[in-house]
Amino acid sequence: MAKIAYILLSHKDPKGVIAQAERLTSGGDYVSIHFDARARPQDFDAIRDALASNPSITFARKRLKCGWGAWSLVAATLLAVRAAVTAFPRATHFYMLSGDCMPIKTAEYAHDLLDKEDVDYIESFDFFKSGWIKTGITEERLIYRHWFNEREQKAAFYASMRLQKRLGLARKVPADLQVQIGSQWWCLRRRTIEALLEFCDRRRDVIRFFRTTWIPDETFFQTLVRHLVPEHEIRTRSLTFLMFTDYGMPVTFYNDHYDLLLSQDYLFARKISVDATSLKERLGRLYAESGVDFPISNEGRSLFQFLTGRGRIGRRFAPRFWETESSLGRERTLLLVVCKKWHVAKRLVERIRAVTGIAAVDYVFNEASTPLPDLGGIQSTLEKRTRHRRALVRMLFDYWQTDMLIVCIDPANVDLMRDFVSDKSTVRLLEVECAFSDAFLIGHARRVGLAGDQTPQEVLDRLLPTIRYDVKFESDMIRDADFSGLLRLREAAAPAENAVALAAFLDINIEKAREIAETNHLFVD
Repeated sequence: MAKIAYILLSHKDPKGVIAQAERLTSGGDYVSIHFDARARPQDFDAIRDALASNPSITFARKRLKCGWGAWSLVAATLLAVRAAVTAFPRATHFYMLSGDCMPIKTAEYAHDLLDKEDVDYIESFDFFKSGWIKTGITEERLIYRHWFNEREQKAAFYASMRLQKRLGLARKVPADLQVQIGSQWWCLRRRTIEALLEFCDRRRDVIRFFRTTWIPDETFFQTLVRHLVPEHEIRTRSLTFLMFTDYGMPVTFYNDHYDLLLSQDYLFARKISVDATSLKERLGRLYAESGVDFPISNEGRSLFQFLTGRGRIGRRFAPRFWETESSLGRERTLLLVVCKKWHVAKRLVERIRAVTGIAAVDYVFNEASTPLPDLGGIQSTLEKRTRHRRALVRMLFDYWQTDMLIVCIDPANVDLMRDFVSDKSTVRLLEVECAFSDAFLIGHARRVGLAGDQTPQEVLDRLLPTIRYDVKFESDMIRDADFSGLLRLREAAAPAENAVALAAFLDINIEKAREIAETNHLFVD
């Protein structure tokens, strides 16, 4: 059975470090601790004294002063790893943790997962091609020598880099290494760790190179593991669940995130708020339990992106269109059916086709599987359709040899509506107002990846008001846009009232409009 040596790096909260070490060793595993030398000596003394009698805990032989982005973090990790290798000969895996991490599964679950496959878990993507780095310097991390810390000595950091660039002092990466990058939260097998330490002892040139790179904890282990271990024995992922905001800061978890965390496909999570005492207590008790079933929904990242992407007032990340196509044609009429319930809109449009013969397509800008004729490849992806939206619609007019076309569109695409309304053609919109039950909204959340079949009910209960507000917000955005050709078909209205809106929208007589409005089960889910 797997036995884990946890490599615990911390710089604060001695009581939390003590509790973490005792919790992890109670599950039959080991802990090797490096406590930052920048911390108060009395804090380290408290940790060492409290844990002195526990044979499953060891300490790095030396404490280093660690700085974010500096080699000292890697050096501290190596010291703790070497201490663990020596002290715990029965350890089969070595798992990197920080003091901000907490288990979100049981020790039993963790051991079973590691026993299933004889592999290493570490993020490792090509440094130059993967696009893993989103902001800041990229190749400059490697080719220039960094003696100053960008956070603490910003002026000296960038002055040194500019001087090296001016003097042509860029260096080469060691020829036999393909630099990789990824999260520093890894879990490696014993033989991988032993091979890595032996490599470090033998290849001092590699150590010298990484010692002056910037943020080496994201590249050092990732590169060496790829160099030493066959690709089929590596799972390019972390077993620690963490997320970053769009400002590059780690997302912090609080007491009400318990159910969400348990449903993610990870063993640990970071960062846990220092104030989340209830969450820490519950997760601590959970780690020691046995026979616990964990339904995995894994919706954490998509849910976070959904909630934060809405912003506060400005709704950041709204779609933008940088290209404009030529007009659809003054003589043409584009009819946009706007509805959140796609099945209702498709049912309505199918009935319109049957009664009027007007050409129509379903959610061409929202649903990749929408049936379309071959238009030379412009229809092949949603990205292409949206980028060349006017050209696409113009080609559909031409394909069906018509001057009137219906297109279904999701209410979220307000910018798309604005773009079409600004065209020289005639554009009319029909907003289909539907009632939204909790069951429908939960189904919607699952369809778009905000929830899964195993998402806990507590998470869904907290998510529902946000989704319901989001749907209402989209409808309000359409109203605020003040589209001149906007008409409404309402589930709550009588067929006679809806017939009036349909007659104006489709430019047909009231009898045909009533025939469409009286469609059986039009609004049924």
